[in-house]
Amino acid sequence: MGPQGTPYSDLKFKISLNFPENYPFHPPKVKFVSPMWHPNVDKSGNICLDILKEKWSAVYNVETILLSLQSLLGEPNNRSPLNAVAAELWDKDTEGYKKKVLMCYEEIDDY
Repeated sequence: MGPQGTPYSDLKFKISLNFPENYPFHPPKVKFVSPMWHPNVDKSGNICLDILKEKWSAVYNVETILLSLQSLLGEPNNRSPLNAVAAELWDKDTEGYKKKVLMCYEEIDDY
């Protein structure tokens, strides 16, 4: 679920989590399966989030990942965007950004 107070409020998204054999010492591969318009998510659903890469710790679990994703939806890291157009729109046009999110969300068929 998208967090309240964000352009993603009340929207539902699917993600995939693939756990490596050396989990929890290495992070799972996490990506959005459903379409997502966000500065830190590319068109393939790949996510740029530090705890899924260099800041990973073996004490993290699925709950930590999900909470971090929800936080990212409300507070993108525009200094390191995977989607530069979304990052620019986030900073300059809140209503335009919300419209793009909803247009992308409407692409969801069987998710």
